[in-house]
Amino acid sequence: MQIGTFSYPAPANEPVYAYAPGTPEKAALKKALADLKKKELDIPMYINGRAIRTGKKVAIHPPHEIAHTLGYFHAGDQKHAEAAISAALQAKEKWAALSWESRAHIFLKAADLLATKYRYQMAASTMLGQSKNAYQAEIDSTCELIDFLRYNVHFLSEIYKQQPISAPGMHNRMEWRPLEGFVLAVTPFNFTAIGGNLPTSAAMCGNVVVWKPANTQIYSAQLFMRILKEAGLPDGVINLIYVDGPTVGKICFSHREFAGVHFTGSTGVFNNMWKVIGENMGIYRSYPRIVGETGGKDFVIAHKSADPDVVVTALARGAFEFQGQKCSAASRAYIPSNIAEEVKRKLVAAVNSMKMGTVEDFSNFINAVIDEKAYTSITRYISNAKRNKKVKILAGGNFSKTKGYFIEPTIIETRDPKYVTMCEEIFGPVLTIYVYNADQFEKTLSLVDSTSAYALTGAIISQDRAAIELATEKLRNAAGNFYINDKPTGAVVGQQPFGGARASGTNDKAGSMINLYRWLSARTIKETYNPPTHYGYPFMGEE
Repeated sequence: MQIGTFSYPAPANEPVYAYAPGTPEKAALKKALADLKKKELDIPMYINGRAIRTGKKVAIHPPHEIAHTLGYFHAGDQKHAEAAISAALQAKEKWAALSWESRAHIFLKAADLLATKYRYQMAASTMLGQSKNAYQAEIDSTCELIDFLRYNVHFLSEIYKQQPISAPGMHNRMEWRPLEGFVLAVTPFNFTAIGGNLPTSAAMCGNVVVWKPANTQIYSAQLFMRILKEAGLPDGVINLIYVDGPTVGKICFSHREFAGVHFTGSTGVFNNMWKVIGENMGIYRSYPRIVGETGGKDFVIAHKSADPDVVVTALARGAFEFQGQKCSAASRAYIPSNIAEEVKRKLVAAVNSMKMGTVEDFSNFINAVIDEKAYTSITRYISNAKRNKKVKILAGGNFSKTKGYFIEPTIIETRDPKYVTMCEEIFGPVLTIYVYNADQFEKTLSLVDSTSAYALTGAIISQDRAAIELATEKLRNAAGNFYINDKPTGAVVGQQPFGGARASGTNDKAGSMINLYRWLSARTIKETYNPPTHYGYPFMGEE
């Protein structure tokens, strides 16, 4: 029985380890990498808390070392999707009835387990499974995921405090219920933190979840699932399945108890989800919540007052960290003519200095892209650019899949601001530069706004305050996360709530209260202390 109102103040963001030479954390992470590489994991699905092995084993290889096998996951089928839904619905009543503090403490314990016992194992799993360098794995799979768990507990506790006013003689209260049914969480390969946040944010609100991660993120996803179980998550609340997307969609979107989808992935897949859900509206008990963060064609525009070194650093990091496989990665840049030559020269020098190779060698800034499908798609853009006389490769342009899916960080310069690599999402280490007349800044802002269907992230680099204000206004709808004098990547939970609109998604801002409202259904309750006993009102009397 609850005997108090419990408070969960805003936490501090989890400190980011630098993994500098000679530090104990660097030694611990190197050891975790070596330990994981010594064994092949046998990875089950988790349905109703039980490990499910089907015998349909699929090998997991590091993208940067495809000859090595990290383990095998057991692929599921339609009956496993159905079993996951059944398990979730069976767990729903008890989970929704569990006190808020008991739910909260499960996720806070998971955050502490991540920060301590499993910190290096989680980072190493992400490095090996998704080919992230030590820093990229640290800010993602440990710090951001820890922050999501801790901040969401705080945000939700603040939502629960929001109550209506009450007039004399009555009391009004707001009950923040979970959705009626189950939530489907579909998570991408590129961020372990997103893989953990999408199912847990909905579950934290009292919902039950079917979680389908990308196959290329299963190696780290399964570890997080085991951490949740160790933290005390009841059986059936989150069910982790490895079933292909079309099958999961067919089963979940045709179920009467489907209550919502929490999605990060491609715009095309999300659009199809929305279409199928719309066609099935007559089936559902309630209108499903459709929450998605999708693609991006993210920009950096420099003003003629910009410091060239700031521009170069924003592009080098923003375009090429994690091989450009961030939905927020800088992939198109607009450089004013007065500083263009200096920016290009210094950026090419920076890119040419970047080492590329395995994640175990911490001196490598660039690692491999996620799989052969991505490799083929990205290299097609580069090959086409090499054959096009209207564009020029300034740096990179080489690639090989002999040992892993390696693509050099590549800079393309185009004279056509609507060239394909300025418009289409590539999701790889490819940056396209367009040089504009330095005196046509405002005109170029209109070009930036109209070039892409996406509106996820963008940045303005300038030392002119009027130019910053103009860009902020003109690009109001071009980016859900807008950066001034910084790269367009690296949103931090609690500091920069993340999400975009247009073709980039529903802008429900992961890492804020906005997202959590989507997994709640409010009920208003009014209690009258001295209810009337006759239908009449004073106005009905006559003189």
